[in-house]
Amino acid sequence: MPPEYRAIFDDWSPPLFLTTAVILTAVVYLRGWLAIRKTRPSLFPSWRLISLLLGLAILWISISSPLDGFADALLSAHMVEHLLLMSFVPPLLLLGYPTVPLLRGLPRILIASVLGPMLRRKALRRLGHTLTTPVVAWLAMNLIFLGWHVPAAYNYALEHEHWHEFEHICFLGTSILFWWPLIRPWPTSAGNQGWYMLPYLALADIVNSALSAFLAFCDRPVYSYYLEQPNPFHISPLSDQVVGAVIMWVIGSMVFLIPIVAVTIRLLRQETRRREPISRPDSESLLKKRLGATS
Repeated sequence: MPPEYRAIFDDWSPPLFLTTAVILTAVVYLRGWLAIRKTRPSLFPSWRLISLLLGLAILWISISSPLDGFADALLSAHMVEHLLLMSFVPPLLLLGYPTVPLLRGLPRILIASVLGPMLRRKALRRLGHTLTTPVVAWLAMNLIFLGWHVPAAYNYALEHEHWHEFEHICFLGTSILFWWPLIRPWPTSAGNQGWYMLPYLALADIVNSALSAFLAFCDRPVYSYYLEQPNPFHISPLSDQVVGAVIMWVIGSMVFLIPIVAVTIRLLRQETRRREPISRPDSESLLKKRLGATS
């Protein structure tokens, strides 16, 4: 292993708090998933369990593995870290329908004495409903995304570890809000996903593409942190910035474009199903008229 890589691995140690939290969340979810699967097997197939566990694993990899050390030295690695946190972890967690399995997996005394009374509060439920409305969720995710990429904020987060952790919380939390209206995990009311979901995703892709294009075509390094800190990999900051921008641009756009295609197909199928009950009676009556005429 090259010495610059070995130095990062030597300095790395798994953070106790987050590692414990990820493991406990996985255990609680598994316990609740096994319980609810007995009564709702069709709603909780095995792939939902795999999705949530994979989301937790990617969450740990993004901010608790040596990747976090590489992110402190390379902008491109930092962009990969942000991409995992915002575009992969949230949809994987939400596809696991985590709410009820996590509640079922917790000790009953905790539910009865703490979480139950809290979740029954109308103000808290109203706040949750407001935060997951498409307009609020879209604005929250994209404003946080752009705000933390302002050079002053970006540099400050890298220079101060606790603010860097807060930045990760902002990215993860607002991205969960963003993906919530699209996935609508049970027991959230499924509702009908209208065509508004297409501009919802497309406009987010435009924001991501605009920032990526700025970083890719800028003729100077945008973030002074990478100029002031020694680069053990001997990569020029400008080249590193271009690589990071391309990663964010290409993979980030795919994360939005693939759901756009999936939502379009789903909506077209819904339109086809709506028309079928109307067309069938017409065709049956027409057939009866023809049979009557021939007899």
